[in-house]
Amino acid sequence: MARSMIQVKGIKEFQAALRDMDRDLPKKLRVAMNTAGELVVGYARPRVPSRSGRARGSLRVRSTQREARVAAGGARVAYYPWLDFGGRVGPARSVRRPFLTEGRYVYPGLRANRDEIQAELERALTELARGAGLEVT
Repeated sequence: MARSMIQVKGIKEFQAALRDMDRDLPKKLRVAMNTAGELVVGYARPRVPSRSGRARGSLRVRSTQREARVAAGGARVAYYPWLDFGGRVGPARSVRRPFLTEGRYVYPGLRANRDEIQAELERALTELARGAGLEVT
């Protein structure tokens, strides 16, 4: 049996190679992305101030097959960006919180866990490739 070699340079190519083997395999990429996103959420959630718990509860992983995303806020928690980044809100914009472009919760969670996120993605993608019958070098 002749062995074919797949060389992957990025996640888009990896996704396409998996789809060529089995149409359902790329769906498992989303699970790997969710795992990586949970590292950021796990860091940020306990640091978000809480009165009702809605702001903390609004932190969610919203991943695709190519990206890991963290979402926070929403219609019921419209004040979340103010909590994380600061600024002015309220009547006549009278409530102030120092503005931090780097944020207080989500982006620091990304920076603090960058190595662990990378390791988790490498582990999950390698496991997915091996599960698909590919030899990983």
